[in-house]
Amino acid sequence: MSAPSPQLRVLSPAEPGGPGRARASSASILLALVAVLCVVGVVMVGSASEVISIEQYGTPWAILTRELLWMAVGGVALWLAMRLDYHRLRRLTLPLLLGTFALLLAVLVPGVGEASGGSSRWIGVGQLRLQPSELMKLAIVVFGADLIVRRQEEGASHRRIIGPLLLVAGGACGLILAQPDMGTALVVAVIAIALLVASGVSMGPIVKVVVGLGALAVMVGLVDPYRRARLLSFLNPGAHAAGSGYQVTQSLIGLGSGNLVGVGLGAGRFKWGALPNAHTDFIFSVVGEELGLLGALAVLGLLVGFCWLGLRVAQRAPDRFGTILGVGVVAWLAAETFINVGAVVGLLPVTGIPLPFISFGGSSLVITMAAAGVLANVARQGERAGAHRRPPPTARHPRQAGAR
Repeated sequence: MSAPSPQLRVLSPAEPGGPGRARASSASILLALVAVLCVVGVVMVGSASEVISIEQYGTPWAILTRELLWMAVGGVALWLAMRLDYHRLRRLTLPLLLGTFALLLAVLVPGVGEASGGSSRWIGVGQLRLQPSELMKLAIVVFGADLIVRRQEEGASHRRIIGPLLLVAGGACGLILAQPDMGTALVVAVIAIALLVASGVSMGPIVKVVVGLGALAVMVGLVDPYRRARLLSFLNPGAHAAGSGYQVTQSLIGLGSGNLVGVGLGAGRFKWGALPNAHTDFIFSVVGEELGLLGALAVLGLLVGFCWLGLRVAQRAPDRFGTILGVGVVAWLAAETFINVGAVVGLLPVTGIPLPFISFGGSSLVITMAAAGVLANVARQGERAGAHRRPPPTARHPRQAGAR
């Protein structure tokens, strides 16, 4: 009598190696990275702002309290963006774009826009202020993704994609430069170029656009005396250490004094008046001084990890709109990181771009967190679509099943 043949057994989801084995989703990892970056941002803003907070408000907690409030608002924006189906953004494209252009125009109207530091970038009352140029980053991402998908579905030529996108982005950059805010204009330009690259249009026109924008940026930088001074100080900060190169010189000294592990959280000395804008544009210098090279690299690693995972999310998006949308958000945050850190370490001119999730800021923080929520939404829907396409679990091979 022959021995009974072993029966096939399907692994249950709870068993090791089974099809339902627990694995962190991309959306969960994205949210974890945002949470860690926000915690780091709150801690570093609190440390970097205590001196200026005492000088301006009489208490070391004023700026930190505002940061916590804005972060709470940003958390709500992130949650709403994550819950809202990102496809619904396509219905908001035109109102969002036209509304943002209207706000950019209103900022330039005397008595309506609020000026600070020689620039008119805000609109609002008291602490309830909005920086429309920050909202334009999101508007360009949504508009560009919707335009590209619609035109490609229609079978339109590349010109009908490149022309409208560059026209809208160019108009936005012109209004932002009028504030003046060259850094944000550069970020908007980078977003537009990244969207065109992701769309798959011919590279020839894109190269021409990049070269033209580079030449235009140099011309704009040389025409304005203030920007020209910053450009010259960037080329040789040591020769302008007492003037336009003062920030970069102090930033480099602060970074160098941190050595490997830093002088200790809260023990930095350059925030005591030596380093202007320590809690905003130059907060990365405070990170390097107080947490050292290891701390600075850890913060950079978190931001790079977010961007890398964002590209994977874009690649695995359930549709073309999700892919282009994800690329736009990643290009936006990657450009801000590169420009901010590049200025702090003296590799790029100072442009006033915040470090995402880390620098103090109201509009920038809330809108950046909303963009992260959109990316998490794309990730969740991509994983659901992937799960529906995944084949059912197969039976184990008889030799692997074994007898029980």
